[in-house]
Amino acid sequence: MLHPVAALGRLGTESAFEVLARAQALAERGRSIVNLGIGQPDFPTPEHIVEAGIKALRDGHHGYTPAAGVTPLREAVAAELEKRAGRPLDPGRVLIEPGGKPTMFFAILAFGEPGAEILYPDPGFPIYRSAIEFTGAKAVPLPLKEENGFGFSAEDVLSRIAERTRLIILNSPANPTGGVTGKAEVERLVAGLAAWPEVAILSDEIYSRILYDGREHASLMAYPELDDRLILLDGWSKTYAMTGWRIGYAYWPKALVESAVRLAVNCHSCVNAATQWAGLAALTGPQDSVERMVAAFDERRRAVVRGLNAIDGISCVEPGGAFYAFPNISGTGLAAKRLETALLEEAGVATIAGTSFGVYGEGYLRLSYANSLDNILEALQRIERWLQERRAA
Repeated sequence: MLHPVAALGRLGTESAFEVLARAQALAERGRSIVNLGIGQPDFPTPEHIVEAGIKALRDGHHGYTPAAGVTPLREAVAAELEKRAGRPLDPGRVLIEPGGKPTMFFAILAFGEPGAEILYPDPGFPIYRSAIEFTGAKAVPLPLKEENGFGFSAEDVLSRIAERTRLIILNSPANPTGGVTGKAEVERLVAGLAAWPEVAILSDEIYSRILYDGREHASLMAYPELDDRLILLDGWSKTYAMTGWRIGYAYWPKALVESAVRLAVNCHSCVNAATQWAGLAALTGPQDSVERMVAAFDERRRAVVRGLNAIDGISCVEPGGAFYAFPNISGTGLAAKRLETALLEEAGVATIAGTSFGVYGEGYLRLSYANSLDNILEALQRIERWLQERRAA
C-alpha cells in the first residue's frame, strides 16, 4: 500500500472544474445545460494574438526559453506595469509563468511553513487556502462582507496581522464576488502596513482591466514603500480570453527574484515559447478587443443582477469588477451546496456554491456571466422556475 506524504492530503481543489466535469457529463447524456460555473471568457482570443502565436511557430520558436521568460515579453510586462506604478520598473524582476497559479504557489511556498500564518480572502479563490495548508502554515481568513460590496476592509486586515503573519493575500477585483476595493481603502491599508515591515503581500490583480461604472483599478504597485515586499500577480487569461494558452506574469521583490526563478526551473522549466510571443502581441497590439469584451460583460452584469433580484428569495449586490455575480440565497432556505447540486441536476444550470470559496461563502452562489446574454437569461428563467416549483410542491 502506498503512503504519500501527509501534505498531499491537505491539498484542496477548485470546484469550478468539478462542476464543469459534471455539467459536461450531463450534456453528453443529452441534458440541456447552461453553464454559469466556469470563470472563462466565452470570446475567442483576438485574431492578431492568434496570428502572433502561429507566426512564432513558423519562425522556429520550438525550443526552451529562459526560465523567467523571453526578454522582449518581460520588457513589455514591465512597461505595462509602469502605468500602475507611476515609476520605472525593472524587467529583470518580471517572471513569466504558465498561468496565475504558479505565482500563488511560489509566493505561498516562499513564506508558508509550520508555525507561520498567512492571511487570505474568504470568500476567495480556493487555491489560496489549499496552497497555504499544503505548506503547513495556518490559513487565516479575511472575511469579505456583502455590506462592504465584498471589498476588503483595511482595518479588518490590519487587525488580523500577528507576530507569526508572513504573507497577506489580496485580490481586487475579486473572484468569486466581483468585489472591488477603492483607492482610499488601499491607502489606509498601505499606511497601516508600515508597522509590519516583515510581512509580504501577494496582490492578485488578474481582473485589473475588467471594471465597471468608471471605476479605476487601485493597484498596490502604485506604492513604492511596498516595493521590497510586494508580489504582483496578473496575466493574459481573463483580459485577452487566453485561458487555454496558459500564460501569466508576476513582478517580484528584488530579494526574491532568484528564488522565484529557481522554483520555476524546478517546476516547469519555462513557458511555452510560441505562447510568449502571442502574449507580447497582446500587450503591444490593439486593445479594442478588450474594450469590447468588457462592454459585453457590463451588459450581462446588469442583466444578471436585475434578473437575480427579481427572483423571490435571492438578492444580489452589483459587482464592480471581474465577471462574477455572488447572490445571497439565504432567502431560499437552502444551503449553498444543496442549491448548486439541485440547480445543475434538476434545472440544468451550472453554478458554484459559495462554500467552495470558503466558510464565509455559505448563503451565496457564484454565477459567472462570461457566457452569452441569451444563455444568462435562459439560466435565470430556469432558476426562477425551479424555485417556484419547489415552493409549490
